[in-house]
Amino acid sequence: MVSDLPTQPSLRRLKQFGVRPKRDLGQNFLIDSNILGVIERAAELSPQDVALEIGGGLGVLSEYLAERCAHVHVVELDRSLEPALRDALDPHPNTTLHIADAMGLDLASLDPAPTKVVANLPYGIAASAILRTIEELPGVTRWVAMVQKEVGERLAAEPGTSAYGVPSVIAQLACDVRVLRGVARTVFHPVPNVDSVLVVLERRRPAPDPELRTLVQQAFAHRRKAMARSLALGGRSRDEVRTTLETLGFPPDVRAERLSPEDFRALYKALS
Repeated sequence: MVSDLPTQPSLRRLKQFGVRPKRDLGQNFLIDSNILGVIERAAELSPQDVALEIGGGLGVLSEYLAERCAHVHVVELDRSLEPALRDALDPHPNTTLHIADAMGLDLASLDPAPTKVVANLPYGIAASAILRTIEELPGVTRWVAMVQKEVGERLAAEPGTSAYGVPSVIAQLACDVRVLRGVARTVFHPVPNVDSVLVVLERRRPAPDPELRTLVQQAFAHRRKAMARSLALGGRSRDEVRTTLETLGFPPDVRAERLSPEDFRALYKALS
């Protein structure tokens, strides 16, 4: 008997399990399997890798990763997607499904510990999820994520550009970040009303200390003010910051968006 279900896994599961995407959760399911090879190459997957996928959706990326990695942790907030995800994951004993909020999950307890983060990230948490995994999963060496175009550009932004800010600095203090390529809206269902990109991060050093992250956040808290003034509003001595900036070769009234991640690291060390 010939099945009337689509052959593409996401489309088949949409119909088989009666899934209706939830806009309030930012659900845009991957329905074009051709992008999976691009993701695999960008992630430089090996049989020893342990992948973390945040936002399992309908499992098309999950099962693809399971066939190529030692283990895959799949995190999905929407419990109604569990039957579809079980359909994808049950044939693969090297997978663990976590029905949980990725932003509240104890990432350090994941066993085995992830070495790669590969995901079609929900738009609402994309930047936060990447920054959190940089901080809390020191064993992760590479991230490949489909994110909203603006998020990818913000993470990869260079000093002096309008997109450059706290996420840019904190991500780049630990990683090399680049936007690999755009992703057509038609690879998703429902078709999103925003553009998406593949962003790649490669870890070069540990996550910045909490105190350095706080310095960065305070520096950008008042974008139209000189950085010394912003840091003074955060409790630091304005004169000390101005003097330190001059010692490092910057104008005393420089704004935060003019400093590179390494400049922030140098400033932090000089003020400590």
